[in-house]
Amino acid sequence: MTQGLPLRKDVPTDKKWNLKDLFTSDDDFYHTLEHVLQSSKDFNKKYYKKLNHIEIIEEALKEYEDILIQLDRLYNYPELRVSVDTGNEDAQRVNAKLNTTSGKIAGLLSFVDSEILGLSDSAFNELKQNSNYPHFIKQLQDRKPYQLFIDVEQVLAILTPTLRSPFELYGTTKSLDIDFESFEHAGVTYPLDYATFENEYEDNPDPEFRRKSFKAFSTAIRKYQHTTAATYNMQVQQEKIEADLRGYDSVIDYLLQEQAVSRDLFDRQIDVIMSDLAPVMQKYAKLIQRVHGLDKIRFEDLKISLDPSYEPDISIEESKDYIYGALNVLGEDYVKMLESAYSQRWIDFAQNKGKDTGAYCASPYYTHSYVFISWTGKMAETFVLAHELGHAGHFTLAQNHQNLLESEASMYFVEAPSTMNEMLMSNYLFNSSQDPKFKRWVIGTILSRTYYHNMVTHLLEAAYQREVYQRVDQGESLTASLLNQIMLNTYEKFFGNAVEMTDGVELTWMRQPHYYMGLYSYTYSAGLTIGTVVSQKIKNEGQPAVDRWLETLKAGGSKSPVELAQIAGVDITTDAPLKATIKYISDLVDELEHLTNQIESEY
Repeated sequence: MTQGLPLRKDVPTDKKWNLKDLFTSDDDFYHTLEHVLQSSKDFNKKYYKKLNHIEIIEEALKEYEDILIQLDRLYNYPELRVSVDTGNEDAQRVNAKLNTTSGKIAGLLSFVDSEILGLSDSAFNELKQNSNYPHFIKQLQDRKPYQLFIDVEQVLAILTPTLRSPFELYGTTKSLDIDFESFEHAGVTYPLDYATFENEYEDNPDPEFRRKSFKAFSTAIRKYQHTTAATYNMQVQQEKIEADLRGYDSVIDYLLQEQAVSRDLFDRQIDVIMSDLAPVMQKYAKLIQRVHGLDKIRFEDLKISLDPSYEPDISIEESKDYIYGALNVLGEDYVKMLESAYSQRWIDFAQNKGKDTGAYCASPYYTHSYVFISWTGKMAETFVLAHELGHAGHFTLAQNHQNLLESEASMYFVEAPSTMNEMLMSNYLFNSSQDPKFKRWVIGTILSRTYYHNMVTHLLEAAYQREVYQRVDQGESLTASLLNQIMLNTYEKFFGNAVEMTDGVELTWMRQPHYYMGLYSYTYSAGLTIGTVVSQKIKNEGQPAVDRWLETLKAGGSKSPVELAQIAGVDITTDAPLKATIKYISDLVDELEHLTNQIESEY
């Protein structure tokens, strides 16, 4: 039997992030939590029912911001700890303590929005024109028609930890309860869990191994489909209740409010990609089938590399050359941030038992970003790291130039800086060699890693999610069989007859935490659309385009997504950027086919 992953305690320190910049110890966390609770009580006593003129509101917002900075720090610490070691009981206790206290804090602070929205129209407009937080005030104004009575808002705030329970329950089921059985291949027994399947087995070049692992994985998670469906139904039904309470026409409109974009932008992103990108990706799937000599291409074949034998191994140390080389176009200060990420241990590279799957970047305003990744030594992971460091660069610049209340860009825009970095990485690698096999590997990677993952996988999640919310708006309750049907129909609609849908495809909805984060999934394709167009502008225009992009990043959340894109030179009020991006992807597939023909004729 092959060896499983090491325990967290056995991972070398240099492969783990340093959380001491957030809190030196759990005791430090508990002390700060108590201090923030007391500060919130003092704040409530000082300002409750007194936010009635501009001077006192501005004074209160500054103190409010200071409390939120500490809260942001508190929220990040347990999340970071649990994600790298889900079974760690100390980390679970820290998280539990935060959950029992955070609702009290939220209730004490909830009056701020309500009292500001209670101002007369003239006073509100004067505040918006003279405030140090103009975009924050504007966002409040946009929510005014949906604001509830102050006491109701307070109750909802207090219930925040309870309303987050479905997400935590989903994580517990996924990480701790599912019993994965090992499987055998070629006389060897292989251990199985979420991390090994998604990080190592899913793109294995051996089709028999790949299909066996997918079958074993699907068999394991299928046993938990009803519990997971009930958990997800709990999430969407409580979102429906709040949407109805606030007077929104639909859950989708309610969830889009915080993104500051219209329903048109949401629907267009899904509809255009489902119609225009689908034939391009079907062609790409057929190319995978041809190169690998498969009798048919199945769902579990879609993530394999076009040429897995070619992909070079890369160490963490070697990754620096590629990261710095690709991203130095963004300037000296940006590269210094990248160097700090490595040298000051912002990045958790470890692979260990109990670590969550995927990759993410957390960026507490109090300190610096933290990047979560499981480094397997594959060259393609330079794209993943560039992506997450794109978030780090964005938040570093935004937090250096904006106050907390205006530092975080809308969810619609937040994936643009990360996916833009992936494009810079692909351009850098593509220009570093004239070898057609290397060029094919680069394009194959950008298609499979960047575009398939971000624009197809997440987009199909979004199409599925839209169908789910439409049914919830119609009063339906979600069951495992219904979710399986919606998921399978979504994949079949996109891939048509080009890809065979294996048993287990329908369970894909069980694998994604994004469904517990509002309408997050579709924003990957929105961000990649902006990122693709901007990367082409940088390629064609040079420094002027870089300067515009850096100004966009510095703006953080002080502008709407439409305004942020405009600073970068992209008009997302039309479908032109999306159409241009799909055309670019189509050209990549054509180039991939051309390089394949050239390689097959020469080798």
